[in-house]
Amino acid sequence: MRVLHRPTDGPERPLATDVEFADGIVSQGLGLMFRRAIADDYALVFRFGGTRTRGLHMVCVPFDIDAVWLVDGEVTGVERLRAWWGRGGYRADTVIEMPAGAADGVAVGDRVVVE
Repeated sequence: MRVLHRPTDGPERPLATDVEFADGIVSQGLGLMFRRAIADDYALVFRFGGTRTRGLHMVCVPFDIDAVWLVDGEVTGVERLRAWWGRGGYRADTVIEMPAGAADGVAVGDRVVVE
């Protein structure tokens, strides 16, 4: 599995090659909480059954992350969330959390796919 960035004006590039899915209520509730670090090529993918505003918080996450919100693979929001205090939320059916810096260059309107 990998997460690929398909920008509107450039070549495709991988964002992550070590992909984990938060596919249950517990894994979605915990997200990256209580982890000490994540690998540079890591992504945690949250897939939801529908589209609505999906909020994230950084309580008990001791490192910064990049978060990407998607609807049908199209980016609706990208944010760098600060350790412990960060918060963000956009409309999405999928949310991807990665190490800070991994989503540099990803913009609203681009496509991001998990394959």
